[in-house]
Amino acid sequence: MADKRRRSEEESRGQRGTASLFEHTLPQPLAARMRPRTLDEVVGQRHLLAPGKPLRDSIEKGAVSSMVFWGPPGTGKTTIARVIAQYTDREFVPFSAVTEGVPRVREIVAEAEGRRRLGRGTILFADEIHRFNKAQQDAFLPHVEAGTITLIGATTENPSFEINGALLSRVRVFVLQALSADDIRALVTRALGDRERGLGEMELRVDDDALALLATEADGDARRALTVLEAASEHVGRGGQVTVPVMRDALQLRFARYDKGGEETYNMLSAFHKSLRGSDPQGALYWMARMVEGGADPMIIFRRAIAMAAEDVGLADPEALKLAVAARDAYHMLGAPEGYLPMAQMVVYLATAPKSNRSKVALSAALDAARQFPAEGVPMHIRNAPTGLMKELGYGEGYQYAHDAPEAYIPQEYLPERLQGSRFYEPGPFGFEKEIAKRLAWWEELRRKAREASD
Repeated sequence: MADKRRRSEEESRGQRGTASLFEHTLPQPLAARMRPRTLDEVVGQRHLLAPGKPLRDSIEKGAVSSMVFWGPPGTGKTTIARVIAQYTDREFVPFSAVTEGVPRVREIVAEAEGRRRLGRGTILFADEIHRFNKAQQDAFLPHVEAGTITLIGATTENPSFEINGALLSRVRVFVLQALSADDIRALVTRALGDRERGLGEMELRVDDDALALLATEADGDARRALTVLEAASEHVGRGGQVTVPVMRDALQLRFARYDKGGEETYNMLSAFHKSLRGSDPQGALYWMARMVEGGADPMIIFRRAIAMAAEDVGLADPEALKLAVAARDAYHMLGAPEGYLPMAQMVVYLATAPKSNRSKVALSAALDAARQFPAEGVPMHIRNAPTGLMKELGYGEGYQYAHDAPEAYIPQEYLPERLQGSRFYEPGPFGFEKEIAKRLAWWEELRRKAREASD
């Protein structure tokens, strides 16, 4: 059994060795070749890595603890983890949630314990840590706590939602930001001039407009920018000129950064809703378009708009809710892309409609009252009396039929005794609610006159 295990391990080492040989003979992509080797080469993330910043200081001192990098794709999460391993002289061991499991964690820990006895630490790099299941995350806990490994996780998803609390309490979370257009431009310029790792030997000429286009269209993703630049260079060849049309061809179809079902989904929905509430049709249309271009299900946009029509427009414009529902139905009938037109009309209408949240406030107040007084009986005069016995017991006695009055209104109480005088709904000063306020004031005047007549 031991011999069989030994042969298996030797075969595995041999396979890894063969893989490494091929890795060295095959050319690496430009993005891999241009990966920063020092802290000063890292582009962007100055809020974390500028001289004097705590993370940089701890890296330079070699005193880093377990951490998670959270940020968009191509912002340097893996790069910074590798640089940390280099600065702190620790073994860098990548771990994949997709292809490896808890047994591999045990192997890594055993190897880390051996290095630790020899005075060298281990960085276990868990890329896409949000994909790790609970068992995998729990497997890290004792070894992170004991200091056997330094765990560095990388994720594009909010760690609060994707990493269990026990592990999250043992790591520091650093938020990485999308690179700016200036950052991308600097990175691309460096790659064009670097003769050792970049494209300097090709002596390319890149038009300023083409460079500006790439800096914008890269969406803050360094990997994407370098991949597109490499594609453009292969197209024009040595000594070639990269123009705007060439760069557009290399970019092909640009996918807006949007993660269906992830945190960015809810960030954009929030921006969409707040733009509508804030009466900004320009912002609302942009966020709507971002979600549509990113492949969002249009129904999540309609659902948020319908909710907004009830919550934020309310009775200031009763047509808003009807139009939002009609726009959704029109989309069902038309499909894309024609259905985007009623969607856009809905967005403009909701953004420019008068706003009132008085219905929402009234609902909240009524629910609070229902919770505070959950057992109040229905006043006898407004109870239904379908049987003779119920009539004998006084059900419905004294009820006054509103349509018996010329105004179709007769003052009487509809609230339980303990809640009489409560006002849950107060109309706002805009739109149709001004008309509602007039009606309420008129009915209040009729009640006042009725009280005076009875006194």
